[in-house]
Amino acid sequence: MGRKAADLVVRNGRWVNVHSGEVIPGTDVAIAAGRFAYCGPDASYAIGDRTKVVDARGRYLVPGLCDAHMHVESGMVTVTEFCRAVIPHGTTSMFIDPHEIANVLGLQGVRLMHDEAAAQAINVYVQMPSCVPSAPGLEHAGAELGAEEVAEAMGWDNIVGLGEVMNFPGVAANNPVMSGEIAATMRTGKTVGGHYASPDLGRAFHGYVAGGPEDDHEGTRMEDAVARVRQGMKAMLRLGSAWYDVASQIKAVTEQGLDPRNFILCTDDSHSGTLVEEGHMDRVVRHAIAQGLKPVTAIQMATINTAQHFRLDRELGSIAPGRLADFLIVSDLAALSIDEVYARGVRLARGGKLEADIPAYNYPANAKKTVRLGKRLTAADFDIPAPKGARSVRARVIGVVENQAPTRALTGELPVVNGLVAMDRRNDICQIALVERHRGTGAVTNGFVSGFGYTQDCAMASTVAHDSHHMIVVGTNKNDMAKAANRLGQVGGGVVMISKGRELALIEMPIAGLMSDQRAEVVAEKAAKLAAAMREMGCTLNNAYMQHSLLALVVIPELRISDMGIIDVTAFRRVDLLLPS
Repeated sequence: MGRKAADLVVRNGRWVNVHSGEVIPGTDVAIAAGRFAYCGPDASYAIGDRTKVVDARGRYLVPGLCDAHMHVESGMVTVTEFCRAVIPHGTTSMFIDPHEIANVLGLQGVRLMHDEAAAQAINVYVQMPSCVPSAPGLEHAGAELGAEEVAEAMGWDNIVGLGEVMNFPGVAANNPVMSGEIAATMRTGKTVGGHYASPDLGRAFHGYVAGGPEDDHEGTRMEDAVARVRQGMKAMLRLGSAWYDVASQIKAVTEQGLDPRNFILCTDDSHSGTLVEEGHMDRVVRHAIAQGLKPVTAIQMATINTAQHFRLDRELGSIAPGRLADFLIVSDLAALSIDEVYARGVRLARGGKLEADIPAYNYPANAKKTVRLGKRLTAADFDIPAPKGARSVRARVIGVVENQAPTRALTGELPVVNGLVAMDRRNDICQIALVERHRGTGAVTNGFVSGFGYTQDCAMASTVAHDSHHMIVVGTNKNDMAKAANRLGQVGGGVVMISKGRELALIEMPIAGLMSDQRAEVVAEKAAKLAAAMREMGCTLNNAYMQHSLLALVVIPELRISDMGIIDVTAFRRVDLLLPS
């Protein structure tokens, strides 16, 4: 009203209005106390002696981008370092599900990330992890959470809902733990996140939706997006480092004509290399535009649609009075060329460079040294005995699917050498092992995997192993497998590539064995070295590290490995590695 001068006035912008779907030229915005106070044709009346004035020079004023579903831990860095990496790319709001650290440290880990999130210069909201472990009866995690813990967390200031409910058979079967967690969330009026990873859209899918989840990011086909929206869910379309699920599902809007208000963009999992080299939500929006969406529609899917879904549209997601002054100054809308990034009325980045001083966040000592192997592993720990007298065996093989989270359940005919089942490098079948690392039992589960294309003697080990986060080792040489596993035990977790006893690449992740305490740029350099080492060993998969990290994810079909054995995720049961001859 002009009774007080604004802190900041941005003049002569093209207002990308996500409420009306318009681009309105000749717009001024006035900002006070970190919020938009006026959005209209002339804010000159709000300019005082101390008001900072920015001339947009006809450039676009775009709401800050929101990532509706993501796991910070997949970036290999802390919340603070993740924010430092994505702010220059226009991300001003993130909805994070810290179920990775929850599977290692339980409620304490969630609280650590919750408190760090609340201290950021941008909006980082937390969803309470729902499935720790993700598949009870099929794996053991480092902790267990249930309805009581969920109810407690719903009272924390920065919790906005329940994280992805991955136990979809449990929801459909009215499992008391799942229904209790969902009920505890609903009582607070907060959002219940979904995760329905089955292609079956029959009765089980309908039962899952009836159980309460309000969104889903696991669709890979157009019919998946259509089915979710028709049932009143929000279809979350993801483009992460290795998940390319936007192009196929966005056809529900561009070809089928479904209402775009029910579609939301997200990343789910992005590692540091992607963040530093390619971007974050700006990358997803550009990709959606390239699939035929109008720029304003794509921006709506990364701003107001997200805010409305989490009941926060009076706080964020648009340039409108009363909302937090999170916005971008963009020179080319279709290319989403971001010149400046503001959050709460403060410029944080310009020209793709972070301007704000964001100090590092220190984690306590008890969040480190979580990799407990119980013994020093040797090549013999990776032996797979064959049936007596057998010259060859038929075995189940986990088949990696490039750029997608699901795997295939394959079988292979493998030779027997000195009474042990051998790998078949010529047919791209190498060995996989899951090493228990939470309780120091020394247990190793062995199996086979195909799709990495390794042609040299090598092994890669990682303590990032969604979702229970034991250690996954994939290799063509058992001595290298043992050395890789022991190396991660020595450094407290991370990822390492070994070839013929030589260390080719290492990313140390001492925080819960999941996150580095270094800057994203440093981690990205190490990740690039890891990717180069994988290529040197013969691997040509796009973002193969991400595929490696999902091989124990026993909530996504078809075949996985856990500390309890080989898991058939289509039937949700443990199966034998070796098949009858």
